[in-house]
Amino acid sequence: MVPSEENQLVPKEDMLWRCRQSIFDEMKKKFSQIESAADEPRVLCIIQDTTNSKTVNERITLNLPASTPVKRLFEDVASKVGYVNGTFDLIWGNGVNVADTTLLNQSSDKSVVDAGFEPGKKNFLHLTDKDGEQPQIVLEESSGEHDRNQDRFIGPLPREGSVGCSNDYVTQNYSYSSILNKSETGYVGLVNQAMTCYLNSLLQTLFMTPEFRNALYKWEFEESEEDPVTSIPFQLQRLFVLLQTSKKRAIETTDVTRSFGWDSSEAWQQHDVQELCRVMFDALEQKWKQTEQADLINQLYQGKLKDYVRCLECGYESWRIDTYLDIPLVIRPYGSSQAFASVEEALHAFIQPEILDGPNQYFCERCKKKCDARKGLRFLHFPYLLTLQLKRFDFDYTTMHRIKLNDRMTFPEELDMGSFIDIEDESPQTESCTDSGAENEGSCHSDQMSNDFSNDDGVDEGICLESNSTAERISKVGIEKNSLLYELFSVMVHSGSAAGGHYYACIKSFNDDQWYSFNDQHVSRITHEDIKKTYGGTSGSRGYYSSAFASSTNAYMLIYRLKDPTRNAKFLEVSDYPDHIKRLVQKEKELEEQEKRQREIERNTCKIKLFCMHPVKQIMMENKLEVHKDKTLKEAVEIAYKIMDLEEAIPLDFCRLVKYDEFHDYLERSYEGEEDTPMGILLGGVKSTYMFDLLLETRRPEQTFQCYKPGEVMVKVHVVDLKQETVAPPVSVRAYLNQTVTEFKYLISKAVHLPAETMRIVLERCYNDMRLLNVANKTLKAEGFFRSNKVFVESSESQDRQLAFTDSHLWKILDRHANTIRLYVSLPEQSPGSQFRRTVFQKASGDSSNVDELCQRVKGPLGNMKSVEAILEESTEKLKTLSLQQQQQDMDNGDSSKSTEASDFENIESPSNEVDSSASAENRELENQIQVSDPENFQSEERSDSDVNNDRSTSSVDSDILSSSHSSDTLCNVDSASIPLANGLDSHSITSSRRSKANEGKKETWDTAEEDSGTDSEYDESGKSRGETQYMYFKAEPYIAEEGSGEGQKWLLIHVDKRITLSAFKQHLEPLVGVPSSQFKVFRVYASNQEFESVRLNETLSSFSDDNKITIRLGRALKKGEYRVKVYQLLINDPEPCKFLLDSVFAKGMTVRQSKEELLPQLREQCGLDLTVDRFRLRKKTWKNPGTVFLDYHVYEEDINISSNWEVFLEILDGAEQMKSMSQLAVLSRRWRPSEMKLDPFQEVVLESSSVDELKEKLSEISGILVENIEFAKGRGTFPCEISVLEIHQDLDWNPKVSTLNVWPLYICDDGAVIFYRDKTEEVVELTEEQRNELMKKESSRLQKTGHRVTYSPRKEKALKIYLDGAPNKDLTQD
Repeated sequence: MVPSEENQLVPKEDMLWRCRQSIFDEMKKKFSQIESAADEPRVLCIIQDTTNSKTVNERITLNLPASTPVKRLFEDVASKVGYVNGTFDLIWGNGVNVADTTLLNQSSDKSVVDAGFEPGKKNFLHLTDKDGEQPQIVLEESSGEHDRNQDRFIGPLPREGSVGCSNDYVTQNYSYSSILNKSETGYVGLVNQAMTCYLNSLLQTLFMTPEFRNALYKWEFEESEEDPVTSIPFQLQRLFVLLQTSKKRAIETTDVTRSFGWDSSEAWQQHDVQELCRVMFDALEQKWKQTEQADLINQLYQGKLKDYVRCLECGYESWRIDTYLDIPLVIRPYGSSQAFASVEEALHAFIQPEILDGPNQYFCERCKKKCDARKGLRFLHFPYLLTLQLKRFDFDYTTMHRIKLNDRMTFPEELDMGSFIDIEDESPQTESCTDSGAENEGSCHSDQMSNDFSNDDGVDEGICLESNSTAERISKVGIEKNSLLYELFSVMVHSGSAAGGHYYACIKSFNDDQWYSFNDQHVSRITHEDIKKTYGGTSGSRGYYSSAFASSTNAYMLIYRLKDPTRNAKFLEVSDYPDHIKRLVQKEKELEEQEKRQREIERNTCKIKLFCMHPVKQIMMENKLEVHKDKTLKEAVEIAYKIMDLEEAIPLDFCRLVKYDEFHDYLERSYEGEEDTPMGILLGGVKSTYMFDLLLETRRPEQTFQCYKPGEVMVKVHVVDLKQETVAPPVSVRAYLNQTVTEFKYLISKAVHLPAETMRIVLERCYNDMRLLNVANKTLKAEGFFRSNKVFVESSESQDRQLAFTDSHLWKILDRHANTIRLYVSLPEQSPGSQFRRTVFQKASGDSSNVDELCQRVKGPLGNMKSVEAILEESTEKLKTLSLQQQQQDMDNGDSSKSTEASDFENIESPSNEVDSSASAENRELENQIQVSDPENFQSEERSDSDVNNDRSTSSVDSDILSSSHSSDTLCNVDSASIPLANGLDSHSITSSRRSKANEGKKETWDTAEEDSGTDSEYDESGKSRGETQYMYFKAEPYIAEEGSGEGQKWLLIHVDKRITLSAFKQHLEPLVGVPSSQFKVFRVYASNQEFESVRLNETLSSFSDDNKITIRLGRALKKGEYRVKVYQLLINDPEPCKFLLDSVFAKGMTVRQSKEELLPQLREQCGLDLTVDRFRLRKKTWKNPGTVFLDYHVYEEDINISSNWEVFLEILDGAEQMKSMSQLAVLSRRWRPSEMKLDPFQEVVLESSSVDELKEKLSEISGILVENIEFAKGRGTFPCEISVLEIHQDLDWNPKVSTLNVWPLYICDDGAVIFYRDKTEEVVELTEEQRNELMKKESSRLQKTGHRVTYSPRKEKALKIYLDGAPNKDLTQD
């Protein structure tokens, strides 16, 4: 047959050619499409998701061809963010279509260009909720893919926003929260408060139990009988209703835990889920008393078992009936390395009897003797809901730590318990039985099963509560055996170790027989294969240590339900709900809708910082403005007006909102003509943070608001008056960076009304960087202007213009202004300068004659005492005269002369004048120019020995950290003459100062150039002050302190140049304090009223800032080579061996005996100790440890190193001093008496060498123990090296094998070491348990008082409790 032409065979080569041609044509077509697409304009779309507060700042970018349909845009957005297409809307954001808020048509076939998108530009869109519903997240539903990703459902899920989160869309720059959207499973999760995963697992299991949920719904809450907040059943009802009806992905459990009586700290305590189950069931039973649900827990979860002991000789059996709510199953038998393979095997082991023989024989009541017996358990009744606890937590006695057993244990999906029920085919002749019933608190524990019940007084022998005959019982149990098939429906899984971990539940729904993983807020479908992964164990065999290498995620608690069609219930349908539940459902639905609306409002609320300069108080206030994006600017002004509480200060019409940069103090722009514009548009949308702020600007009635345009710079202009030497408050001026200096001068001229022709402008670019703008045609940008600037202007025609800027009077005034700080100084209560009446400061107005009259009254009762005003005026006039004489050498007489009669404090009686004056505190002006002079007559002081003041009258820093606890404000006179003090006493009545022999014959100067003191000198070699050539400014005036600043304290407000040294500052304070600068100390007050002494006289006040507080305290400053020393008394046998006595002063070159002589009068006057020089010793103090004994001939700084913050022990001697040489060694010994379980008091032992033999001989002398029987050990820790008498026997290293004390392990090289010793022939007393407990209590009390602990005790786990009254009873007497 000849084939037709159509069916002719094609040669192989032709077929290949045609295939190649077809591929080439296809490629050509593709390339042509790509070229045409490349030529097509692109549309850039930027989409902002506003459906979630956590994603509102994220952006999605799509670059689409201009011909892309709008429909395709929605698909691309849905694919990009992971939302189901059709569950969200897109609206215009800002840009060209900023006013267009209409929705884009999702089904439109129009191209994006036809829909209003502009190619080549940014097109902003907002992704919003559709019809008020949250967008749905796309979930993978493919079974194959689902099976490949099953691991993600088992084990603790990653936290939100982390890689691997199964249900959240996560990219590098986009993160979606999952808590607001219900799981596609239809079930609602529970939010983990912190560590409440165990609670969540149990609650979900109870919710998924039909019988429990239905019974809970039938219970009706009576609000008149109980507070709903504390009602546990009611809060469980609410929770179950929300779990069943809420549209959220997860709900909170805080209301439930609050009904438990828990506070927020309980959320951070992890507990055992089985323990929680028992405690919660107990609480429910208590709450349900005398209700229909009173026996619900027992009906569902309670079973019965028999605990028996049978004599193997006569068959006599003693037994009792116990109830249980769960069965604890051992994973691995005690002492075995092999775990049980299955739950069935563990159940058989649970009821396997043991033989009591040998020393464990049982005393038989019939045989009247100890006999071999069989002891075991028998199940009599299984509950409807069977709970099995797999005891995975155990204790390892080799490591003494709690461990988790991760061995593999299988459990069936259907468990037949028929083989475990007891059928008694033997009927013993005599039985003793007891039904323990409720005595067992609902759980049967394996450790309780080993008790010898024949010795239990609580067992009523011979009473049996079972009334059925044996035949009836056997028949009943036989029927029950055939119907004991249980199905698994809940597996509570623990992942982690014995130290902590995570719980979650795998639960089977009885509606669709589908398994679900309830992992806190995540609910997902799983399969039975995933359940098998919770068996535990590992695939390989590793022998005894298999558990250590096994997976830490395994089943911990199993719940089975009896398969009985007559009892198995279904969940109540909504139509079958009781009326009270229907009302509760409706109420919770309304609350959720309200919360949703509130969340919607919150998502559309702009939150931005708001500032306002109060028009009356003149202080900058800060708050937060929260305004809906649709509110207009006018409405926002009203809200801001109320927030700043300006109703009584200024009318609303005098306020407006402007864009403000708080960091640069810059007004960016004003919003003229936009009063009706929505705030969302003005602020650029709803954002979590804004790069700018808002200022509520105010004006006076005669003013008009200035227009602020973008691109302008703000300039604060201060007018300087050369004659008055004042700097006026700032006037704000707006300028442009491209303006010239000349144009800028005319602009300022209009604002401040000064002639531009003679105007000098100085720009302050930063601190102490002043630039004179003298190039007329230079632009402001070239001069260094920025967004916010400060300039000073002066327009007089004085000769000062002819001088170089740095030599001019203008520069000096600006330099002074830039370096002046304002300090608040508290004077000593008894200082002469503070003896004036408060009425002087409290007077609001009046003339100077009234002030003079008041001052005269002050002078009267005080004799020659001057008021603070008189002292201030006198000292200021004197200093000003010196200053003006120096000024007149460099300045014109007409411009620089100033009447010396004008007092700096002429207006001191009127605080209101101070506010109105141009030289007010606002400008921080100083009216004096004081030049440090006559330094030879100024006595500087050396650094104090203490950096921190810990005076008893002030709040102190921790003395343990700063090694300083107290200081006495003692006054010491340098010369023999007494100095009159403010309290009327002379310095000799307080204390006296002795100079050491090392300083005899030397000129007494207050020099600070002591190399060993760590301070620098304020004066150079010629004695001239280093600051002599500089102008320093100082102005003081009385100040009324705020309430609570100290009753009776007198305050000064001081303006001072911060470049002044501390020594010069103290010199200026001399007339105000009333004593020489060497007789008072300066303390800087920090936060929390902590005071630090300023001691370096050569340092300036540059570290101080405006409004810092300073406290002046009376007390002699140290001379060259002197150190302030804190003296503590050493009481070796007192409970508190370290007691502070006093502060003293030791000098370089002074001997120890001389310092002891110095201490005698101070000890007598301040401490009441009447001692002689030979009755006490001084010794080194290191923390709380006594150290080297100082001998009388030792010299400070030669034999004994002395330094600041030095502390020393004073020890009163019982007899003559035995320490005579540095070669001797003084140790503190204490005898331990094992037979009496007590420690003797300390005794000092002085050794001539470091020999161990000598130590034993000395100990033998004082104790009477034979030398060969003495054993000793070195004490540990800080003195007094406390240790419990229960531990000293084994905790110390007794009788070390050494011949000298200065080698390892003793290393006793210095005085003060503690040695415990004992008689090795003395036996340790045998204590009963009661005696040991009593002694332990005493020791614990004794050691706690001294700050020591008896034994190491790890942090105890807080007991899990549920408080039925809603709140725990706080026991203030217990920790």
